[in-house]
Amino acid sequence: MAGSLLLLIVCCLTLDTSFSEVPSFEPNTSYEYHYTVDTFVAHYGQSAMPASRLQMRATIETSLLWRNKAQPHEQLVRLQVKDFTLHNKSSDVTEYAAINAEMRSCLDAPIIYHWSSGKVLGLYSTGENDSLILDIKRGLVSLFQFQPLSGTHLEEDVSGRCQVTYNTSKDFISKTKDVNSCITSQFGYGSDYKALGVSWKSATMGYMSLNGSTCLKVVSEENHNLSASLRSKLGVQVTSRQQIELISSKPGSPKIQGESIVQVLGQLQEKFHRTELISHPRERPAGNQTLLKRYQETAKRKMKKLVFSKLSTVRYFRNAVHTLRYAKKMEVLQLLKTASSELVPFFIDAAVAAQSPAALGALSDFLDFSKKKQTRLQEKFLYSAAFTPHPTTELLNLVLRKLKGKISEPAVMETGIIITGAIVGKLCRMDLCEDEDVELAKATLLEGLNNAEDETEMKLYLLSLKNAQLPETLPALLQYAAEHTGAVCSTALSALQAFPAEILSTEEVKDTLKQILHQTHEDYDKRSRIMAAETLLSVDLSMEDLNSISTALENMDKESAKSLLSKLHHKLRLHHGTTMKIPLNNTYLNDFQKITQAGRSTVFSGVLSATNETVSTYGLDLLFSEAGLLKRSISDITLYNDNHQFKAMQVFFEAQGLEALMGAEEADSEGEDATVGMSAVLLGIQLRPVVFFSGYMDLVSKVFSSSGEPTNVVRGNILLVDYLQWLPLQSGLQVYVQYQGALGLDITSKVDIRIWDQQAETNIDTKAGLVLDFMAEVHTSFFHVSMKAATDAETSVHLDSILQVTGSPMPMCLELRQDNMPYRETFILTETFPASNTTQTVRKGRTSTLWGRDFPFHKANSEMCRTLKDAEDISTLL
Repeated sequence: MAGSLLLLIVCCLTLDTSFSEVPSFEPNTSYEYHYTVDTFVAHYGQSAMPASRLQMRATIETSLLWRNKAQPHEQLVRLQVKDFTLHNKSSDVTEYAAINAEMRSCLDAPIIYHWSSGKVLGLYSTGENDSLILDIKRGLVSLFQFQPLSGTHLEEDVSGRCQVTYNTSKDFISKTKDVNSCITSQFGYGSDYKALGVSWKSATMGYMSLNGSTCLKVVSEENHNLSASLRSKLGVQVTSRQQIELISSKPGSPKIQGESIVQVLGQLQEKFHRTELISHPRERPAGNQTLLKRYQETAKRKMKKLVFSKLSTVRYFRNAVHTLRYAKKMEVLQLLKTASSELVPFFIDAAVAAQSPAALGALSDFLDFSKKKQTRLQEKFLYSAAFTPHPTTELLNLVLRKLKGKISEPAVMETGIIITGAIVGKLCRMDLCEDEDVELAKATLLEGLNNAEDETEMKLYLLSLKNAQLPETLPALLQYAAEHTGAVCSTALSALQAFPAEILSTEEVKDTLKQILHQTHEDYDKRSRIMAAETLLSVDLSMEDLNSISTALENMDKESAKSLLSKLHHKLRLHHGTTMKIPLNNTYLNDFQKITQAGRSTVFSGVLSATNETVSTYGLDLLFSEAGLLKRSISDITLYNDNHQFKAMQVFFEAQGLEALMGAEEADSEGEDATVGMSAVLLGIQLRPVVFFSGYMDLVSKVFSSSGEPTNVVRGNILLVDYLQWLPLQSGLQVYVQYQGALGLDITSKVDIRIWDQQAETNIDTKAGLVLDFMAEVHTSFFHVSMKAATDAETSVHLDSILQVTGSPMPMCLELRQDNMPYRETFILTETFPASNTTQTVRKGRTSTLWGRDFPFHKANSEMCRTLKDAEDISTLL
């Protein structure tokens, strides 16, 4: 339909290049039009599901009430809807839908609009008490707004204040509306995670044909497609087509004499009042107030032991968030106080996700950061705040207030500093960076960094700035990278690596990285130099940058050189269309095959899963010492869709100073204490690093005191997707679209160092449950269309490693496997007609299972795994 309309417009534009007359009505004449609105609502990409097809028909009577003597094109027009009918065309047989007497009375009430040179300047109604019907009349009046002015203009109609582009020819006016430019009432919210967001594509165009100045026909068409980035088939397609066509004109009432609009309106029998042409979103129905009590009554019985990654828990969490958004402060506070110790963390997650003033107020009263016994709950609150997809300034202020008070546990303050940067970064990406509260938070972080006196404190504020990812903090990060060495320098470089390549591809950034890489002004430790080179590799490289890296490789040990060369060639493979040429006279870059045989360090990536919407990859980055001992491993899972990249998870293990401890022949520790630690990035948020042990005595102590239980990294529920949008259609109908994705996570890690067996094992287990819901509604006084869809899945991913300390190089095995993933999706269409008290529902769905599998790394790793496992089997038999 849109294509035929565009063809008609093009044909008409090529017929004549003259201008059309100004649309207007003649006095003493009554015009009668046939009016139709066709609305099509369908599940996006689901041909098996039926669509909702509704049609509204009416006869429209218009007449000129008043015309400005000095400017005849300025008019007051009376418009009345007659013989309104509603037809359900969803089935093969068109059904007539009933309309009750009260609604019909509202529909029949006349309306007046102020029309000047084709532009609607004002709207006057008799005060209809049904806002839904008034919106339909707003849409009808907006249909007459066609200005004979070629070019782009700002125009106000039922859907907002928008940019429209006009093209005119003789007896024909066409216009195209830029829907994305529309300024409407503030409503709804979206997600900071672009790769987990919602795609919205819209097109609106129309035309008016004239006979002289008389409007013969008007057509307006619009199309909206919304789909989830994670699952495109969870979406809606909405098409609306309005049309009026002149049926007849006949003698009518004479125009009213008057010098102004106020005088004219005063002479009318009905009392007309000025009303807005723009429609506004209606209040959403409140949540079920009894649900909160039901939670309190059944929680102890049904959820004695929470398993956060289970689908039942994730659904329970999603419902809890919806309920708490409408609960009162005292209700939420009472829930937190009376819930069992196992359920309190769950409800803290839900209250933070709800983010209502009442929920935040209850959290403020409940959490006392001076109480050491609440430490676990305080950290739960802080991480929940960091993972909120669209934080508010109220949430930011609550976090800052708690951090300014008395805090019993230093780890809570450390976590608070790090996650404050995450909240600030999200608010800035939501265009709230210039808000007074956000500005104060940014200043607080930079001041804290400048006033930090020891290395540990500097690292905390640098990690906070890593989470914030604010371009304005680049000078500070570059300064700390250049002026410090060791952990501070490497942490500043890690913060830089979080920025997109286009931001880092400046000469200022590259010069600092090269200064560290080549030790221009001072000596930097090996780890900092490697990270500087890795950061340089992540930007848009020039030939000068490439030569700079290759020169530095000649002064590095072969393991470091191999690691960097692997990254370079991996990057070139990923960007196979690059025009970069490797210099022929450089031994390191051209004799890659020979050099890489000498070391074990490598980088590897593979596809974890792929759908029409999203590709997820797993990656592994291994750096060994010269003695063959693993110094660093970085494993990650990354999502790619719609040109967006999202780091879903990254786990960073680092070992320092273990060479002498393990009896290696060559010391590669640079005087460091034996230390093993872990740092994790989850959903783009840097978590507080964890140190497993530091020093030989600490290692021995923890080996003997270890319970063998895994360490909890993250455990809880979050809203991964939280999206609400209001679409005011040109017809006056309103569409509400909501996406909500709830995620349950349980990530644990375990490091088992067996001194007697001279073997080290690490295990990272990630269990997750995801529930993604979609709903689209079109609601009027006489019909209601609801489309719902849901998908859920539950899975677990395991990354295991075995390192045999004996031998040089030390044998190592890596394994990545995924368990079976049950998957289910459901689609529902519901049409309700209140006057006839009828509801029609269609439901379809399917279930399936994606079978578990092992993911390969490189061939040498597979061979080593077989060797180590065979050795384990033999030792078991002995």
